[in-house]
Amino acid sequence: MAHKETIGFIGLGIMGKPMALNLVKAGFSVIVHNRTPEVMDELVGAGAKAAHSAKEVAEQSDIIITMLPDSPQVEEVALGENGVTHGIKQGALFIDMSSISPNTSRKVQQELSAQGADVLDAPVSGGQVGAEGATLSIMVGGSEESFNRARPVFEAVGKNIVHIGGPGAGQVTKIANQIVVGLTIQAVSEALTLAKKSGVDPAKVREALLGGFAQSRILDLHGQRILDGNFKPGFRINLHRKDLRLALEMGHEAGVPLFATGVAANIMDAMIAQGDGDLDHSGMAKFYAEMSGTE
Repeated sequence: MAHKETIGFIGLGIMGKPMALNLVKAGFSVIVHNRTPEVMDELVGAGAKAAHSAKEVAEQSDIIITMLPDSPQVEEVALGENGVTHGIKQGALFIDMSSISPNTSRKVQQELSAQGADVLDAPVSGGQVGAEGATLSIMVGGSEESFNRARPVFEAVGKNIVHIGGPGAGQVTKIANQIVVGLTIQAVSEALTLAKKSGVDPAKVREALLGGFAQSRILDLHGQRILDGNFKPGFRINLHRKDLRLALEMGHEAGVPLFATGVAANIMDAMIAQGDGDLDHSGMAKFYAEMSGTE
């Protein structure tokens, strides 16, 4: 039955476009909408239908997915003028796969639920590579029933799919993920910069560390990017900074000190101020190289 459901997909950016393409490839009938309409052409060429507004997407879809940059955009698309709320059908399922504030997530969930829709928050990890290869890790908040209904959709775009808990739980998990990723990139940047400044080959250091307790996916993939000086974005600094802002806000509300997260966020602030916000987050190493004169 799952493949019969029509899917609306709103937000065709670095992540959204390949995800929507993977849904088309999986045999779903997909209706797309994007703020800049020319991006929709490739999807239409692949077999999707284009819609002119979020409302129009909702009117024609059983399952509506949003993949947007931040909380205000999700709120606007879901609840704003010409938004999903004005077209959503009773019994439809709304899935937000953006990384946003758990509070915004719960607000959208409450308002759309009141209209008889089911809602999941399902942020992802794995970046552009994961989106293109349909290997994303998906962290889901919402009811078990909605999760089971969405599973075939998730399986078309991701690999590691975990139902975390109730509404907002997916967003909390994503924020935890972004803390670990950001701080690990910072640690790898510091370590490799220190090695280089000390006259030791950072490539050899990385190779040695990959065989020990410091081994991580970030040391492996981003460590290589750092060695190559290739900071072409898979996931931009300014988006990661947004996620760390959400983490710090959450920490403030919950009374949890996030000391190291604050430092990583400050480095990202400095990079954004210097015009490096569009670099990949592995570009934190560029900041260290500039500060230590090793670039």
